[in-house]
Amino acid sequence: MTGRPTTPQQIVERALAASTVDGAVVLVTANSTANVRWANNTVTTSGVSESLSWSVTSIVGTSAGTVTSTSTDPADIEAVVRASEQAARDAGPAQDAMPLITPTESAPGVSYDEPPVGTDFSVYARLLPGLGEAFDGARSADRILYGFARHESATVYLGSSTGLRLRWVQPTGTVEVNAKSADLARSSWAGTSTADFTDVDLAAMADSLGVRLGWAERRIDLAPGRYDTVLPPTSVADLMIYLGWSAGGRAAHEGRSPFSAGSGTRLGERLTDRGLSLFSDPTTPMIEAAPFVIAAESSDEVSVFDNGAPIGRAELITDGVISGLIHTRASAAAFGDPYRPITDNLVLTGGDESKTTADLVAGVERGLLVTSLWYIREVDPITLLLTGLTRDGVYLIENGEVSGVVNNFRFNMSPLDVVRQAAEVARSERALSREWSDWFTRSVMPAMRVEGFNMSSVSQAL
Repeated sequence: MTGRPTTPQQIVERALAASTVDGAVVLVTANSTANVRWANNTVTTSGVSESLSWSVTSIVGTSAGTVTSTSTDPADIEAVVRASEQAARDAGPAQDAMPLITPTESAPGVSYDEPPVGTDFSVYARLLPGLGEAFDGARSADRILYGFARHESATVYLGSSTGLRLRWVQPTGTVEVNAKSADLARSSWAGTSTADFTDVDLAAMADSLGVRLGWAERRIDLAPGRYDTVLPPTSVADLMIYLGWSAGGRAAHEGRSPFSAGSGTRLGERLTDRGLSLFSDPTTPMIEAAPFVIAAESSDEVSVFDNGAPIGRAELITDGVISGLIHTRASAAAFGDPYRPITDNLVLTGGDESKTTADLVAGVERGLLVTSLWYIREVDPITLLLTGLTRDGVYLIENGEVSGVVNNFRFNMSPLDVVRQAAEVARSERALSREWSDWFTRSVMPAMRVEGFNMSSVSQAL
């Protein structure tokens, strides 16, 4: 190949041709992003950007080294390959070492020879008129809207020295809206994820935020304690995503995780009598994700040696029972468990399909509605105890109705206890985690009523 590579496929081929070691995997990601931001009921900034980055993982015996670059200069490509080869020689044996995936072992991609799929402002053809209407409605009600919309199209090309050639196109869209009273004393938040914005009802989001600001006209101060608490899907996503991230099989077998038990794991343990199932599945409608492993680096849960390996449904909890752990091929072989990779989505099912968040609120005699969580951090990895803060709307429920806004709290709660203490679960719907929206946008979660949710102290956060 002569000249400067002009396509992701050419970068893949040039890098692989430059390899002189036992094996190599090249990943090229072409990103296209369009975003809109607004404040004070006015669009403030917008833009479209494109970027390209790539990495090469070199295999020397059972060692691996990865180097990443954004340069497409032929000399730079060869230099990056040499650097990755040296990194592999310096790394020492990898605990996740396995033979690279071959074309016959891989999952099907989508049209490898096709160019990257971009995005532009046409994706907002429905959203922008709705945004203008939302601004008008906010002004007439003496409210202020802030927020942003982001759409990204990431096209990934994967090639390896075994002849593997795969491509995946991943659209990612989010909308987050924050509504405030004119005096900025009251605030509420809502967000949603989408692939193309055709299913986003911005007017409905703004209306729901207006209702919450109305609730907040009455303020009640509450002491810390354990409360009967309704969590809408977004708050459930905040907690369940962290649970999914913590379900690595190697850590469980080595006694380093909430799924450890003595010399073994907690597989088969019943968490709840409710038929709740937590799983990842790349074919889930509305939140489709890559059906094969894409890994620029290794961890306990993902391996560069597994690039291109097929991903199916990975069940972590089935009908209330811990049923699976996340494994690379190497950790599965080491501990005698099934190979179970996880994709970039998460689903919790098993609730009452006839019920919504509002229905759960109607069933609470006295408790809380917590509409968003933030600043979530791990306190104890063995029990998966998390701490965090409430934000932009915690409401008192009395006799099945919201009676006012209350002060914010710091909470201390394990996602495992959220599952255990769930007294009522509504239908599952697409949800955007507020805390993890920069990293994880594809989830389907139910609203839950959790008995004894631990609000450990009062927070001064607004």
